[in-house]
Amino acid sequence: MALNPLHQFEIYEMAKLNVAGHEVAFTNQSFWMMAATLTVVVLFALGIRKKAMVPGRLQAFVELTFEFIQSLVKDIAGKEGLAYMPLILSIFLFIAFLNLFGMVPSAYSATSQIYMTAAMSFTVFAIVVVIGFWKHGIKFFGMFLPDGVPMFMAPFVVVLEIISFLARPFTLAIRLAANMVAGHVLLKIFASFVIMLGGALYAAASGFGDIPAMLGAVLGGAVPMFAVFAITVLETFVALLQAYIFTVLCCVYLNDSLHMH
Repeated sequence: MALNPLHQFEIYEMAKLNVAGHEVAFTNQSFWMMAATLTVVVLFALGIRKKAMVPGRLQAFVELTFEFIQSLVKDIAGKEGLAYMPLILSIFLFIAFLNLFGMVPSAYSATSQIYMTAAMSFTVFAIVVVIGFWKHGIKFFGMFLPDGVPMFMAPFVVVLEIISFLARPFTLAIRLAANMVAGHVLLKIFASFVIMLGGALYAAASGFGDIPAMLGAVLGGAVPMFAVFAITVLETFVALLQAYIFTVLCCVYLNDSLHMH
C-alpha cells in the first residue's frame, strides 16, 4: 500500500461533526482546504497590519502579490475588471497554497480531486455569466456571433461558440486536477525507485563484502534521489504555474463577460 502512487489521493474521515442534527464528516481534504484558507487570511492580516514606509519581508510579499494580480487583471480584463480584484486574488492564493501544501510529505493535495476543482470552475463560470447578463442583459448572447461572420456561416459559428463556452468549466477543472495528479504520481514513483534500486544494488554487492554493498546501495539510490529532488523542484513550479494559469483563464472569462470579446 505504501508504494501505491494512488494511495496519496484517498480521502479519509478525521472527525464527525453534528450540524443541525446531521452528521458531517470532517476529512483530510477539508482540513487542508481550511489550512489554505486560514493561511491566506493570516498572511494578509499580518502583512497589512503595520503599513511601514520601508516594508518588511511579509509586507513586501503581500504588496508584491497584490500588485502582480492587480497588473494581471488590468492587462487582461481592463480597468473594469479591477472591481473583481478581491475575487481573483483570493482564487489565486487559495489554489497556490492548496497546491504547495500538497507538496508537504504526508499532506493531502486537495486540488487533485476533480470534483473539488470542478466546484471552483463552475462557481467561477457562474459568476462570470451572471456578470455578463447583469452588464449587458439579453445582448450578452451576442458574444456567440462575432462581428463580420457571413450569414451562411452564422449557424455553425454560433453552435461552435456555445460548445466552446460551455466547455470552459470542464477544461478549467480537468487541467488543474490532471496536472496535480500526474505530478504527484510521478514523484511517488521516482521516490520508490530510491528504495528499490538502492536495495537491489546492496543485495547484488553484498557478496563482495559490507563496504562494497554499502557503496552499491548509496550509488544506487543517488541517481533516483537526484531525480526526485529535480522533480520536486519542477512540481513546486508546476503548483504555482497551475494557480497562475487558472487565474489567467478566470481573467479571460471575466473579460469576455465585461467586453463581449
